[in-house]
Amino acid sequence: MTNEKATVFKNLLLSRPYITGVGARDALEAKMIGRAGFDFVWASGFCVSASYGLPDASILSMKHFVEEARAMNEAVTIPILFDGDTGYGNAVNVIYLTRILEEAGIAAMCLEDKRFPKDTSLLAGGRQELLDPTEFAGKIKAAKDTQKNEDFTVVARTEALIAGMGQEEAIKRATLYAEAGADCIFIHSKSKAPDEIIEFVNSWKSPVPLVLVPTSYPDLTEDKIEALGKVKVIIYANQVLRAAVKASQEVLAEIKRSKGVKKVEDTIASLDEIFDLQDIKQMKENERKYT
Repeated sequence: MTNEKATVFKNLLLSRPYITGVGARDALEAKMIGRAGFDFVWASGFCVSASYGLPDASILSMKHFVEEARAMNEAVTIPILFDGDTGYGNAVNVIYLTRILEEAGIAAMCLEDKRFPKDTSLLAGGRQELLDPTEFAGKIKAAKDTQKNEDFTVVARTEALIAGMGQEEAIKRATLYAEAGADCIFIHSKSKAPDEIIEFVNSWKSPVPLVLVPTSYPDLTEDKIEALGKVKVIIYANQVLRAAVKASQEVLAEIKRSKGVKKVEDTIASLDEIFDLQDIKQMKENERKYT
């Protein structure tokens, strides 16, 4: 199966010290991420769920998330790393998910070792129940055995630190997932300091590269991450969504307060900027050429 973006993503992993991606909720955000110069788009389950006004708690279906990722992929030239949550069920569901993602041209997929249905990782007091590690390793093996393109990347995400299970359990799980065939290991943390992530990275002995998401520990910048070694993928998972929400709330409040849009007009994107993101120029050229 031909999937050029899967090959692009794999080549980036092999050729760069590290690559960076940003979380998106839709194709418009994906297009802005691509134009900003990032290497890939993280088709974020959290962000897509939020765009429906719903919790990131396995409420939307697999098809909802895949169709959003498909739209993102069609809008950009850079690869998509799909946030597959728990795989929407067991290994049988993962087999189907792998097939339809490859058919959609998605470059890579991430699965996490929580039980279905899940709670989002950084939710205070959230229900963080993890699957038996052997069963989750079976999901990873199912994905790797199913993929048709050898460059399709499967990322295994362990939530052991999120669940408070400690370093030993996190390393044990990550090692098992790497042995099952995972191309990268995603280690997550809700700690405000990067200490436990640094400890994990320093303890990691496998050649399988690591993925970090410095949401809760923003002091761990790219220079510091690169100095650690072993980390090949950095994801800024939800900052664009959060920025959009804050800016929208401020604009709405000002419109309500001033009873009009005059005060906000110079603070928001122009219509021409939106037209540009919609590729209106290309549409009009096609109209002139073909109609």
